Amino acid sequence: MKLTIVAGARPNFMKIAPLIHEIERVKSNGADISYRLVHTGQHYDPKLSHVFFSELGIPEPHVNLEVGSGTQAEQTAGIMIGFEKELMQHKTDLVIVVGDVTSTMACSIVAKKLNTKVAHIEAGIRSFDLEMPEEINRMLTDAIADYFFTTTEWANENLRKAGIPDNRIFLVGNIMIDTLLKNEPRFEKPELFGAHHLEEGNYMVMTLHRPSNVDDPAHLENLLQAIIENSNGVPLIFPVHPRTKNTLEKINFKSDKVILAEPLSYLKFNYLVKHAKAVITDSGGIQEETTVMGVPCITMRSNTERPETVSIGSNILIGSSIDALKDALGVLFKGEWKKSGIPQLWDGNTASRIVEVLLHLS
Repeated sequence: MKLTIVAGARPNFMKIAPLIHEIERVKSNGADISYRLVHTGQHYDPKLSHVFFSELGIPEPHVNLEVGSGTQAEQTAGIMIGFEKELMQHKTDLVIVVGDVTSTMACSIVAKKLNTKVAHIEAGIRSFDLEMPEEINRMLTDAIADYFFTTTEWANENLRKAGIPDNRIFLVGNIMIDTLLKNEPRFEKPELFGAHHLEEGNYMVMTLHRPSNVDDPAHLENLLQAIIENSNGVPLIFPVHPRTKNTLEKINFKSDKVILAEPLSYLKFNYLVKHAKAVITDSGGIQEETTVMGVPCITMRSNTERPETVSIGSNILIGSSIDALKDALGVLFKGEWKKSGIPQLWDGNTASRIVEVLLHLS
């Protein structure tokens, strides 16, 4: 069985690493399976791309389409043109796409138009918010994919409602947690930890990049001020996304309570998350990682495509409300954060379940 595995952006890399490792393991034991890794180049900054490959033991891609940045349309078009040439030159039995980035959607469309089957890892998750580009990517990918690997029964139900039959849906768990659990012993204390005399459990981590939170300078300034004022003097570590950096420069943001940092590597960032008192974020994947590590997570969104992190895990949703933020931080510092658990099959063995299905399909 010949596979083409697509990765394009930072969230993808954590999901393809365990899959590739498991494919290589079963192949070494005699299984008839091979893969070609295609990096679309959607994330091309070394801090967002190459460092993840080296840290997670991902082999160099067989090809990098080097699409780079651009508008949604420009990037989508560039990926589709490059991937079409790739698939025409290198025939495959199955294209595997992961997550919900632009590369996922664009490569799925190209594959199907070339009459090639598509498997979607992390299928069926939904925020039901069409203002999120990722939601559109998820919906379009799931509308045309052939096989669906899901993280939860909730995702299965979303697919069933869309008319997908059960024999094409495979509940396998969360492949990103495979990466998290495998690498947890390797987490690295970042240099800023010692440089700022941080103490485990006595700082918070922030990541903000969604337009609703960071594009309006006045709103971002008010949000950060509210976080600072309600954090009991605890240091705030803020690895800054390029989009957010532009707005911070406009407001000339400075605070002795906020430690601004460049984007961190996987091992260093997750060291900070694991030992934080809490995380304030608008990211998707961080909601999952904090749930597995049992770290309180305050998500500055009104919806999530990962509701199990709220119903079972350590996450809460507060939208962009500063009053809700103050309330959440009040609960945190009173030591009254909710008890949490870990969803079914988020156990570090998802990649082996996926490859078992793939071998059966072949």
